[in-house]
Amino acid sequence: MYLWIKAFHIVAIVTWFAAIFYLPRLFVYHAMAEDRTGIERFKTMERKLYRGIMNPSAIAAIGFGIWLLVLVPELLHQWWMLVKLALVALLVGYHLYCGRLLRQFADDQNTRSHKWYRVFNEIPVLVLVAVVILAVVKPF
Repeated sequence: MYLWIKAFHIVAIVTWFAAIFYLPRLFVYHAMAEDRTGIERFKTMERKLYRGIMNPSAIAAIGFGIWLLVLVPELLHQWWMLVKLALVALLVGYHLYCGRLLRQFADDQNTRSHKWYRVFNEIPVLVLVAVVILAVVKPF
């Protein structure tokens, strides 16, 4: 049972990160768009990605992760896991902030440039690298 839960946890993480990488990339293009048709298309794509993929994937990843911790609670006594959970908390904050940015775009209230979104898009890459190293190498 543990391995099935772990497998679904990994699948959920992959889909969550796919969405969390793609949404800010859509923001880059949305910030550059000048025609009404393009702007409205980006609004639709962003909303569907956030609500249809990003949110369910995040819920599944966190839910399966909690389930794994319930099955193996001694993991909570290992420093690498505590650091990993802190990074997941930061990722949840990033996810929620993406939702705020999505609402600003939806209301035509974006004030940031496409260059800002290009930098913003790199943050989850750093989190992913750190989380994978922590989960695989368990450095402490």
